[in-house]
Amino acid sequence: MQPTITYGVPCYGSADYMDVCIQSLLDTGEDIEVIIVDDGSDDGGKTWERAQAWEQAEPRRVRAIHKENGGHGSAVNTALSNATGLYFKVVDSDDWLDGPSMEEVMAYLRTQRPEDATDMVIANYVYEKVHEHAQIVMDYKGIFPEGKRFGWEDVGIFGPSHYLLMHSVIYRTSLLKAMGLELPEHCFYVDNIFVYVPLPHVETMYYLNVDMYRYFIGREDQSVNEATMMRRIDQQLRVTKIMIDAVDVMDVTPRRLRKYMESYLSMMMCICSVFLRMGNTDVDNEKLSDIWLYLKDSSAPLYRRLRANILNFATNLPTDLGRKAGLGGYHLAQKIFKFN
Repeated sequence: MQPTITYGVPCYGSADYMDVCIQSLLDTGEDIEVIIVDDGSDDGGKTWERAQAWEQAEPRRVRAIHKENGGHGSAVNTALSNATGLYFKVVDSDDWLDGPSMEEVMAYLRTQRPEDATDMVIANYVYEKVHEHAQIVMDYKGIFPEGKRFGWEDVGIFGPSHYLLMHSVIYRTSLLKAMGLELPEHCFYVDNIFVYVPLPHVETMYYLNVDMYRYFIGREDQSVNEATMMRRIDQQLRVTKIMIDAVDVMDVTPRRLRKYMESYLSMMMCICSVFLRMGNTDVDNEKLSDIWLYLKDSSAPLYRRLRANILNFATNLPTDLGRKAGLGGYHLAQKIFKFN
C-alpha cells in the first residue's frame, strides 16, 4: 500500500540531535515513509550509524541512504527520487514536527487519492529560538482560506513576513517528479528554489491553521546566521540566478501567483543587496551590479518592477548614507520578524 507521505531528512553531522526529529516523524502514523539521507557526514560514521539504527528499529517505515557529500539540495534530490509516498515533505534533521498539529494534517492527507490529490498542503511553522526561550509562530490567517480546497485566485495578500517556506509546505510527490525538480549540489539556500520553482505547477491547495513545523534557530553554524550568510553570499547569488532563469515571472498566470512570485524574487534581490552592501568591498560592489544586470538581461520589465520596490529602492540607494539607511532597515526587519 502506498504511504500517505514520504519525509525526506537530509543529515550532515546530525548524530547528536537527529533522533528528536525522526521520532516526531514516526509519531505521525504507520502509513508513512521516512528516508534518512546521510550526505557524506564527516563525523567518523556517527550520523550513518544513527541512520542505520533507525532503519533496523523501523524497517517497514524507515530507509537509510548514505551518499557522497553533495550538500542539502543533493540530499533532498536523493530523498525525492526514492520517495514512494503520495505526498513529500522535507524535514531538516535539527527540526521536528508537532504531534497534535500533525494529527490534523495527516487526517486531511489520508482523505486524498492519487487521481485528484491536492497539489500543495500548507500549515504554519514556528521559529524555535531555543537559547532565547522564545517561540515565534508564522501563520497564514487571512491569506489562505480555511476548511476548503482552493486555487490561486482565492489567495489574499501576503504580508512581508508570510512567504511560503520549505517548512510550511507539503507537495504532491508526483507533481515534483513530473516537473523534474532538481536542486543544485554543494549550495546552501536551495530551500528557496524548492518553494518557488514548483508554484506554477500548483493548481490546488489546502491550508490548515495549525503549528506543524518546529524550526530550530540558534546554532552558530546555521545557514541563516548573519555572519554565515555573509560568507556564503556567492551561494545566495547562485540560487537567485537559478530562480530568475527557472521561471519567467512576467508570463505567470494567474495574476495572484505572478504577484506573489514577483514579491518573493524581490525579497531575494533585497537579501543579495543587503549582504553585498554589508561587505562593501570593490568585489562586493561588482557582484551587486552583476546580479541586477543579470535580472535586467533576463527580463527588463521585471527588473524595472523589482528595482522600484520600496525595499530594493532603500537597500540600493547610492552613497554611504544610502548604504547605512538600507542596512538599518534590514536590522529593523530582523527585530520585527525574528528571522535569524
